Amino acid sequence: MKVVILAGGFGTRLSEVTHEIPKPMVYVGHRPMLWHIMNIYAHYGHEEFYLALGYKSEVVKEFFMNFYQISNDIVVDLSTGKLEAHGNNSENWKVHMIETGLHTNTGGRVKRLENQIGKETFMLTYGDGVADININRLVDFHAEQVKRGKLVTISAVRPPSRFGGLVIEGNDVVDFTEKPQIGEGWINGGYMVCESGLLDYIGGDDDSLESVALENIASDGKLAAYKHDGFWQCMDTLRDVRMMDALWKKDEAPWKVWA
Repeated sequence: MKVVILAGGFGTRLSEVTHEIPKPMVYVGHRPMLWHIMNIYAHYGHEEFYLALGYKSEVVKEFFMNFYQISNDIVVDLSTGKLEAHGNNSENWKVHMIETGLHTNTGGRVKRLENQIGKETFMLTYGDGVADININRLVDFHAEQVKRGKLVTISAVRPPSRFGGLVIEGNDVVDFTEKPQIGEGWINGGYMVCESGLLDYIGGDDDSLESVALENIASDGKLAAYKHDGFWQCMDTLRDVRMMDALWKKDEAPWKVWA
């Protein structure tokens, strides 16, 4: 199944690093966030990606154009400039990098991929969130929802709390949880499965996927939610980046579902 990843926004809330690179290219461990997201899908057999690019798209293109060389040993013949890569440490992915405009809104970026998407069911997510979600269970769930007339299934997640959680009895704290992922309501965590009918709800470049397309699809009773109670984390702030980087370096990253 085709996987569309929105990777063209300005990432203004992470401006400390996104003034030089696009948000999906912020490194967590030894690879960009975008690579982590793609690995989640690839683990479940979905290896054809459509990257909707915009802001600093050249950074994304250069990374994947050089990915094979980056991942393997390199020999350079300085007399000729010839490069030879030795090894087999690359991914079996097909990556389409599509320019969708510098100022295009989220819905408009998806609309611009209409010819590539065709009439197929496709997957859609953002370039800044990871989860230990089982993609194939999500796809199976969506297939059942289509039978009920749904067009889009979103993954509903609970955002991590910014503060520790306390359970108090009288004046005694009987339970303390540091920043639990509970009780803050369900939000759209990305990792969506969509029918091509989604595109009919998007007029053009200025339309938001969220406040135009998904709101109207929900109003028409065609939006389903797959509840994911496991790990989910969005990379919104420098604190998020540092936390995720620390988890990765300690080999404790919950989203690392691949070997």
